[in-house]
Amino acid sequence: MMQSLDWFLGRVLDLTSNLLVGAYLLPVLIGFLIVTPWGESFVSSLTDRFPSLKTARGRLLSGLQLISLAGFAVSTQTLWISSKISEGGSFCSSTSTFSCDDLLGNSKLNVDPVLGLSWGLIGMATFALLLFIVLVLKQEHNHPLSERFVSMGLLTTGIGLLVIGLLVSYEIQEEKICLYCTTAHIANIAAFVGFFRLKKLQEDNSEWNK
Repeated sequence: MMQSLDWFLGRVLDLTSNLLVGAYLLPVLIGFLIVTPWGESFVSSLTDRFPSLKTARGRLLSGLQLISLAGFAVSTQTLWISSKISEGGSFCSSTSTFSCDDLLGNSKLNVDPVLGLSWGLIGMATFALLLFIVLVLKQEHNHPLSERFVSMGLLTTGIGLLVIGLLVSYEIQEEKICLYCTTAHIANIAAFVGFFRLKKLQEDNSEWNK
């Protein structure tokens, strides 16, 4: 009886974890579609309700806002999971390949090798910075520091690609995959694409000022 109950609770926990991953991943993927060259077609039915989506700048900033919010949220989740594990609890432990507990609960792999800060905390700070940049540009796209802000976003997400490479090497080493971490990685890649296209757009004053 107890084994059946444990099995049932385990399945409920897995389902809850998967639903949470989906809740974070969906806005990231939508934001990613918006910042791609096909974004105009993707949001064409929404332009009457959201006029900002009629311009390339508006679409890129809206997509980046969605990506940054979701990235911040999933980074917060990973930090919370790490804290829960450090207190002796568990969240998504599994004997399968997909087990965030094995990675987020590893005190050596879950912090950066230089400052010893949690990757979840670093992710929160990164996406908070990206969100700040996006909100400033949405309010005033010709802000005196607009070019510097876009370059900062591109540089930050570019460094993030190197970090992703390191974290993926950890997953290969442990033969485990953390779906929350993977969602944050996808958000960084999507944001990199968005800032890259934003940088290119900014170089064309006529398009940027539409």
